[in-house]
Amino acid sequence: MNEYRLKTDVLVIGSGIAGSLAALNLAESGADVTLITSGEDLFAGNTRLAQGGIVFHSEDDDPGILEKDIMTAGWKQNYLRAVRYLCHKGPKVLQKTLIDAYHVPFAHRDPDSWYFTREGGHSVARILYAKDHTGLTIMEQLTKAVSDCPNIRVLTKRTAIDLLSTHHHATHLDFKYNLANQCVGAYVFNEALGQVEIILADFTVLATGGAGRIYLHSTNSREAIGSGLSMAHRAGAKLHNMEYVQFHPTAFYQGARRFERRFLISEAVRGEGAQLVNSAGEPFMARYDQRADLAPRDIVTRAIMAEMLRTDEDCVYLDTTRGMHDNVAERFPTIYGKCLEHGVDMARSPIPVVPAAHYFCGGILVDTRGRTTLERLYSAGECTCTGVHGANRLASTSLLEAMLWGHSAGQDISKRLGAKWRLSKKLIDSIPEWQNPGDIHNEDPALIAQDWATIRNTMWNYVGIIRSTARLRRAFEDLRTLSKNMHDFYKQTPISKPIIDLFHGCQTAYVVTQAAMRNKTTMGCHYRVD
Repeated sequence: MNEYRLKTDVLVIGSGIAGSLAALNLAESGADVTLITSGEDLFAGNTRLAQGGIVFHSEDDDPGILEKDIMTAGWKQNYLRAVRYLCHKGPKVLQKTLIDAYHVPFAHRDPDSWYFTREGGHSVARILYAKDHTGLTIMEQLTKAVSDCPNIRVLTKRTAIDLLSTHHHATHLDFKYNLANQCVGAYVFNEALGQVEIILADFTVLATGGAGRIYLHSTNSREAIGSGLSMAHRAGAKLHNMEYVQFHPTAFYQGARRFERRFLISEAVRGEGAQLVNSAGEPFMARYDQRADLAPRDIVTRAIMAEMLRTDEDCVYLDTTRGMHDNVAERFPTIYGKCLEHGVDMARSPIPVVPAAHYFCGGILVDTRGRTTLERLYSAGECTCTGVHGANRLASTSLLEAMLWGHSAGQDISKRLGAKWRLSKKLIDSIPEWQNPGDIHNEDPALIAQDWATIRNTMWNYVGIIRSTARLRRAFEDLRTLSKNMHDFYKQTPISKPIIDLFHGCQTAYVVTQAAMRNKTTMGCHYRVD
């Protein structure tokens, strides 16, 4: 094989909690694992941004109570089998991996007694945390373990372009006539060299995260553009629940200025006693839901939007000056420091907040082993639809879900590795080199920026928190035109990371819009006024 063609047992695309745990689990079984990340290091992605915590279990809790909370938050659109799998197995795997194996320093009173916090939708306090940087703390431990593992080859600054599949790419007639479509790796862009690489794999794991950055206002990292969703869709894997986009109710607001990423004010702040108030300082959540500030996120988000419309204000406020149980600077040092940077001392003044796109409840359909509908392709983390979340995610279940499905995918692949599933020489030889789509050097940063502005404004205004038939039809028409133009542009222009990202983002936005148009029923994150 030439230098741009690599064969590995397992290709893991994504380096967050799901991808890292899948890779570590596989490496422990002796597999040769190649893990790619689009960032310069393993900290790219959304996991490091998670503030609030991860669901565990406390003394006054049991799987049945957690199951009820998840189902209630998800509007009973959840897949019960997946929910029970999470409730019963999730805490055990958390203990085995994050606590025992990787020694994540969650807040604790003593070695056998944890501090727990509570967030919206939870009946009891059951969430483990590490101050207000839980995701970063988890990733610090996992990235060290991945970097130290001799069986994991880490390739940075690599952006996956397309999944390789036998129906779409294999040139030998034996594979074209075969009914089963199989994933055999990916075309990957090496940003440092400006070269497309072929990575062939017996199994591939998509752990690319969500797609929050296709919206104008988002709490997500720049990598969250739906790349895994876009690639899986093109390869023929089934997607499900794509219309269910969760908007976090409390992102930091600073005038009309648009940040690259809205800084999240964790739900744990409300869990510790903070209250949402309007510009007059009046708590308002009790008017919208009996659970008040601890209602699920979809309800809180719409309540904030309604209150902003009622008062004709650009934001509401999160009052942390009363009702908090702990010193806010000590309990939430990251949030405190960030607010202080922008002139808000949360110990003395309420924090201005607005909703922002936060989490995708739908994605690539997988079973409890992480298997997709495309043979040899697995998926884990936010890019999946496990069925756990239904129509709306319960706070802090996402890290537990990503951890459990990453672990489960790794375990299941480990059992299948061997001669039976090894790619044949005939199949390997039938996968062609990447063909550059064109040689017209017309890539213009201004045009790419304008296309992204079109996508993000369209999604925010028409496929956002409140939707209607007219809005969705307008989004569909605009994105259909943009998608067609993008395909033409893509065929003429040499490949680059900005073009790959734009192509993924545009297709994901189009798929989300189509899913939202098909679902006529208001449910959870999908709220239609008509």
